Amino acid sequence: MSWQDLRTAKIAEKLGCHPKTVRKRLHRFNAEGIDGLGDRPGAGRKPHITEDERSEIIALLSKAPPGKLVTEPGGGLCAEDEKGAAYWTLDTLAEAAQQMGIAVGRSQVRRILLAEGVRWRNTRPWAESPDPEFAPKGPGSSSSTPTRRRTPP
Repeated sequence: MSWQDLRTAKIAEKLGCHPKTVRKRLHRFNAEGIDGLGDRPGAGRKPHITEDERSEIIALLSKAPPGKLVTEPGGGLCAEDEKGAAYWTLDTLAEAAQQMGIAVGRSQVRRILLAEGVRWRNTRPWAESPDPEFAPKGPGSSSSTPTRRRTPP
């Protein structure tokens, strides 16, 4: 459009952008040729880990933690690593990822899981039991207890 002798304001109007954008692109075209018209890489910090590494971290949650007790065929309990964590936490996930060769910290693991909408918090060990007589804790107070209403002074 510039070669058709249109002014930058008219070009911007036709393209639906700001005249400053048109001027900027024209200057880059004059300096760099056709390659100057492409978008430049965005500003900001570049990701330190790849998408494959992010996927590996998320996949860790589908595996049992190294310290989780597993019932053996004879009825006994054993863990892959007795000193390992029995439940996934952000710290244990970061540690497992580091053992896999992924340089990642606890806060980054948290951001990855939140971005993917993945839950890493499981039921607390004291809130579950294999005992058939186990009854989970019920509501906090009895329904027969009347609620106390406050009267304004």
